[in-house]
Amino acid sequence: MSPQRHRLAAAVRLSLLLTALPLCAVAQEAADAASGTRTLDTVQVTGSRIKRAELETQVPVQVLTREDIDRSGFTSVAEVVQNLTASGAALNTKFNSSGNFGFPPDGGGVGAGAATVDLRHLGAKRVLVLVDGIRWVNESSASGVGSSVDLNTIPLSIIERIEVLEDGASSIYGSDAIAGVVNIITRKDVDGASVQLHYGDFGDLKGGETWGADLGWGGSSERARWFVGASYFKQKEISSLEYGPAGVPVPGTGLANGSSATPNGRFVFQDPNTGVVHNITPNTGDTDPAFDPTQTGCDRTDGFHCFTTADRFNFAPYNLLLTPSERKSVFGQVQFDFTPTFAGYVRVLYNERESANQAAPEPFFLGTDAGVYNDWAERTLVISALNPYNPMGFDLTTVGEDANLFLLGRRPVEGGPRRFEQEVKTWYASAGLNGVFDVAGKPWSWDVNVMRSESKADQTNYGSYNIRRINEALGDPAACAAISGCVPLNLFGGPGTITPDMLAWIQPVVHDRSRNTLSLVSANLTGDLFEGWAGAISFATGYEYRKYEGEYQPDALTVAGEYNGVPSGPTSGEYDVNEAYLEFYVPLMKDGWLGKSLDLSVAGRYSEYSNFGGTSTGKIGLRWQVADEFLLRGSFAEGFRAPSIGELYGTLSRFDATLVDPCNNAASTTPECVADGVPPGYEQANPQISVVTSGNIDLQPETSRSLMLGAVWSPSFADAASWSDRLDLGVTFYRHTVDGAIQALDAQTILQRCISTRDPVSCGFYERNERGQIVRFDNILGNVGTIRTDGWDFNLDWRLPEQAWGRLAFAWKTTWVTKYELVNEAGQAEPRAPGVEINNSAIPDRTSTLSANWSHGGWSAAWSARYIDGLRESCGGANGFDICDDSDGDLNHLGATTYHDVQLSWGSDAWMKDFRVTLGVNNVFGKDPPICLSCTLNGYDASTYDLPGPFWYARVGFGF
Repeated sequence: MSPQRHRLAAAVRLSLLLTALPLCAVAQEAADAASGTRTLDTVQVTGSRIKRAELETQVPVQVLTREDIDRSGFTSVAEVVQNLTASGAALNTKFNSSGNFGFPPDGGGVGAGAATVDLRHLGAKRVLVLVDGIRWVNESSASGVGSSVDLNTIPLSIIERIEVLEDGASSIYGSDAIAGVVNIITRKDVDGASVQLHYGDFGDLKGGETWGADLGWGGSSERARWFVGASYFKQKEISSLEYGPAGVPVPGTGLANGSSATPNGRFVFQDPNTGVVHNITPNTGDTDPAFDPTQTGCDRTDGFHCFTTADRFNFAPYNLLLTPSERKSVFGQVQFDFTPTFAGYVRVLYNERESANQAAPEPFFLGTDAGVYNDWAERTLVISALNPYNPMGFDLTTVGEDANLFLLGRRPVEGGPRRFEQEVKTWYASAGLNGVFDVAGKPWSWDVNVMRSESKADQTNYGSYNIRRINEALGDPAACAAISGCVPLNLFGGPGTITPDMLAWIQPVVHDRSRNTLSLVSANLTGDLFEGWAGAISFATGYEYRKYEGEYQPDALTVAGEYNGVPSGPTSGEYDVNEAYLEFYVPLMKDGWLGKSLDLSVAGRYSEYSNFGGTSTGKIGLRWQVADEFLLRGSFAEGFRAPSIGELYGTLSRFDATLVDPCNNAASTTPECVADGVPPGYEQANPQISVVTSGNIDLQPETSRSLMLGAVWSPSFADAASWSDRLDLGVTFYRHTVDGAIQALDAQTILQRCISTRDPVSCGFYERNERGQIVRFDNILGNVGTIRTDGWDFNLDWRLPEQAWGRLAFAWKTTWVTKYELVNEAGQAEPRAPGVEINNSAIPDRTSTLSANWSHGGWSAAWSARYIDGLRESCGGANGFDICDDSDGDLNHLGATTYHDVQLSWGSDAWMKDFRVTLGVNNVFGKDPPICLSCTLNGYDASTYDLPGPFWYARVGFGF
């Protein structure tokens, strides 16, 4: 046995021995224990396994109570946590993420319909999500094997509070807790039944109505407590046509970033008889153009004209501004006290989501410049001269030395938009035993848990095409006639010339599926060991076993290489991990010359992975209570994140990136572009360039270091004063460093770096053909380098004394990001930084939330302002756009944005128990998001900003 495995085995045996001790103690105490309700004078706060009375620990934990959640007006867990000032860009239902969004290199798929949480802008996969302290299964959206939790699988109605730890905690909870932990605590102490109905709508947009109902029933007996809940939520879609700036591909750019695959068709080819290269498109309305080879210029009379920017296709109106989502869930849990010191629980959940995404009609890109990594389109296509719809009079081919078809772009609007419909089913079941007992007069507690959960998704794709059948239908009509069902295809006549019979042959229905499964067993023991000179020395120890299983199975058509859309391969994998941890809490000083108290916490965890071997992480923290009103605290933690199944085993897939080629047009004659193989007069055929991505079995785990320093001041002069009942001020400095970060580099940056510096590493990512077109771009996942980020959190909570007119309270939270950099293995900095927008993701320098809450009798009111600092983004060398400022480095500036939310509520028990009516408006002044040039869809960053216009809502709740 290796030394690592020997240490793990010893740690596991110790943990199991310690876990067995309380079982013996309970058996001894049960005979003498009097019946009654358990009482505990200690609590467990996220960030530590040790239960103790102090709530202000070595690390900051933000607690969102049920009242905080209700006051927000949000209808999902994701909306609540994504609006924290420390949150970064993450998926939500404003992301219309299918279609050309492509497959990200982490193998997790596009996450269509899912919603995730990002802390400290380090990515959702570096945030650990717990429910009642136990891990939740990763998402499944039928497009890959996800590496983060879909918060839409957890209904908001079952939540008592949300605890957010904004600090590294791998030594406490294991892998993934690099950026922090979100621990969702479910409702347990409920008495009676309750009903809550809600409805909401966007005032300025057609669609987007939301409505739902939450039912709950709970109670208790002498020994048992239970809660059962059911939830229903429905959100309707909003078309991109409802938002003015989304009416063009990117606002302020006209059709420059539109697609060259148009309903009329674009044809770039060389006449084999004359050697002339044509770049033409049929005249609008001419469904039967007659190509004249003698007309070699742009002044044509044969039904064609030269293709220009004005001919590009505006795909934006086909997208969705808000995706539809329907969620149904049932939840139940029961806790039973076998004795006053020995209890057990069972917890189950089933959640079902139906969602959809939509994209413009799927384009055909055929020819040697297509660059779609598909032989059917690039190397084996022959559009026969005998095809009755081919007006050229000769074969258009991509085969061998006779290749003369460089690009055929056609948008088959006759087939309708692409529609991706997901059905996701998630079930979760856990059970456990827990208890308390005394050791030498010291309280100890223990728990043992088992859990299994699965998220399974099916996706049906309407509006895609079979590229093999397209080839057959474009070829020799005699060969087509020999194939049952084959009908010659017309790509030359403009809109309406692709008939229903043609569509029936080339347009299949595509089915994809995926699954993520998590199995877990854990045992924990915590208590006071003995009295030290400054107080009780406490500990926690435990063991956890986890097994991850995941698979993604695309449609057989896709696996066979016949899918015309974004290709992907199947993914399947599994691994397991055994872990043991130990944590100590040591009071160093109490009521001394240094202050009230000084406490030390130390934690360590050893993890043994079936596919990586062993690793260990540690954490140390200090809590210095200088005075009753002043606290200093700090921690240093090591972190660890194992590569996910998708990151390891994801097979080749494609992402269609919107890229600006620095060598386009006039720049083609610069020495750098000539050296890159670009001919004079080169024109980028399509702004969307296919980038191939893949998982990497050789990936190594990420490691991290986190530093946190902070202070909390609760001045005594603000306690019970005429102007203040209580005032709390807090400041925290954080720093995270992630080494061996697992991700892909930014494709646009790679392209620009190669052209500007001729860096051989960057230039090796892609390949051009003899016409200068990029036909291969590989961006395989790797341990690309180091991420460093730091910043400050500021908080203020001020509660005024109760007056005749009621009670007023204020809360202010601000996060200031002072540094964020990703340095790749070559020591080059990637473009992501504070104050920068890139790839649908922003890191504002400052985000802030200020809220005021008033209550009087049954009435309450709330107002909040959510501030997002201004941003800048590169225009990518695309000079001349109205929204770009050439005098300031070719940048687009996204102005600072503030959203105002208001709510009014009234409740009374006079009519029925817990009756309450709530009315509210989020974004009450209808602030529009700033225009974003680099954002993939709809011209704004859906992960950072609200939808345009106000959202009003109404809720009514009552119990019995």
